[in-house]
Order: sequence, then structure tokens, then C-alpha cells
Amino acid sequence: MKKISLLVLAILMPFAANAADDRSLVLDVRRIGLDLSKTDVRHAYAYQDSPVAALRADDQEFIKGVWDTALEYTVSDLNWNNSLFMEYGRTKLKPYNKDAVVNENADKILLMSDLAWARWKWGDLKFGPMARASYQTEFRPNPGAPRQNIVRVNAGLALFDHPIIKSLYLTGLYEYDFTYKNNPVNKGAVETGWRLEYDVREGVKFSTNGYYREYLTYSAYEDTDLKRDFSADLRLDTNLWNSFTMGPYVQYRRAKSRSADVYGSNFQIGISFNYIMKYDFMKSDE
Repeated sequence: MKKISLLVLAILMPFAANAADDRSLVLDVRRIGLDLSKTDVRHAYAYQDSPVAALRADDQEFIKGVWDTALEYTVSDLNWNNSLFMEYGRTKLKPYNKDAVVNENADKILLMSDLAWARWKWGDLKFGPMARASYQTEFRPNPGAPRQNIVRVNAGLALFDHPIIKSLYLTGLYEYDFTYKNNPVNKGAVETGWRLEYDVREGVKFSTNGYYREYLTYSAYEDTDLKRDFSADLRLDTNLWNSFTMGPYVQYRRAKSRSADVYGSNFQIGISFNYIMKYDFMKSDE
């Protein structure tokens, strides 16, 4: 615990050296809520051994819980964001005179830390180098597959901190995948991603986020490793009361593994109920 505290202090030291008046600390509750959806999965037969739950799920209707928050710290031209994203969707069916069937439609825990430098500015748009470290796992492993465990490090360029373009980046990616402990794999890839928000009118907001990864190198062979991976999420949130919203959403995942001869995909469409709020811890009362 002491080592972790010292590491956090070491990271914060450069920020503390900047002017205290030119900084902000915001807790962005992007959404905490429930998604009611219908899933359409294609070519799941080719991904039954994959640790990616979205590619091996069944067609069905289900309820999914989502937690998406970020602590955003800005000092002068430096932005440091630490986020936690969690989602879990699980359906249990009990046919007459048969064993119960349990299926996971979504299972993801993602811890992420981003550091971006606003080297150039054009109006409200910032542009510069960025670095990211992240760790991805899941609540429980899929039957017949190990628990997913992946560490990623990105470095590249990004547009960010705009009223609409919250993040738009292109990076190189190093990935250490130790899902299969007896065969960990070091991977190299190119990744591009985005997070956009647009206020359609007062009380109505459109948002989208996602990424695309193209894997280029592998240190070992694992047939379930992905060659390409695309994920996109679109939603329209309408305020119901205070910070509570409701609206339609669409989520799409498409990927291809090293061994499969077809792409696997997962398409979800449904209604989302969320709590969305921002807390500015350094906002002065005037």
C-alpha cells in the first residue's frame, strides 16, 4: 500500500508544480444505469472457445448493468483522466424438465488512465501527444474459457477536450494478454478511437464512443486471439428528472480471431435508464 501511495504522489508531483489557479478536478459520471436490450449474434458457433463474451452469446433479450465514471484532472495544458467502466449482463433460463441454461451477454471490467498534453490549440479544440495504460478483466470466466486478463499501453496523438470531440485518437498499442496463463502473448497493434457528445437541445444529448484495433504482431500463437476488433456505442439520452435519463441505444461489436474464417458480431438495440452527472470539486462559489 505504501508503494502505491508513493507512486501516486510521484505522478502528481509535476501537476502540483503548476499554478494552482489553472487547474480543475471533475468527477464525470458518464452513466450508471440499466440497459434493456435485444441481442443478435452472428457466427457464434466459430467463437464458442473465445474468452470474449459478446462474440459467443445467444440471441436473446436481457438486462445489463453499466457503470462508467471518470476522474478528470487538468493542470495548465495537461489532462489526466482515470476511468472505471464495468458492465454485466447475464440471463438464466430454466426450461421445463431440463437443466438451467446460463448465458453471459456482457462481462467487462476496464480500468484506464489517460495522460494528454495540449501542445496545440485551435479555439476550443486541443491537439497533442497522449499516453494510456489500461487493464481489462471480467467478473467471471465464461464456461469452458479462462478469465480474461489483458494489460494495454497506448501512445500516439489525440484531439480532445472539445465541447463535442471529447477524445479522438490514433495510437500504437502494446498488449500483454495473460488470459491463458500457460501461453501469455505479447501483441502489437494500431488503435483508433473516439468519444463524442452533442447537445441536440436542452435536456437531450447524443453520444457515441468506440474503437478499432488492427493487430500486427504476436509473440506466440493462440487461436482465440483477435486479428481485428471493432466496437461502437451510440445513445440518445433524454432527461426525465434531475440527473436521471432515458433513451434508446445501439451497441455493435465485430471481430475476427486468428483461427476463425468468419467474423463474429454482436448487435444490441434497446432502452437505457441512467444517472448522469458531473461534480466539479474545484469550482469556486461566486
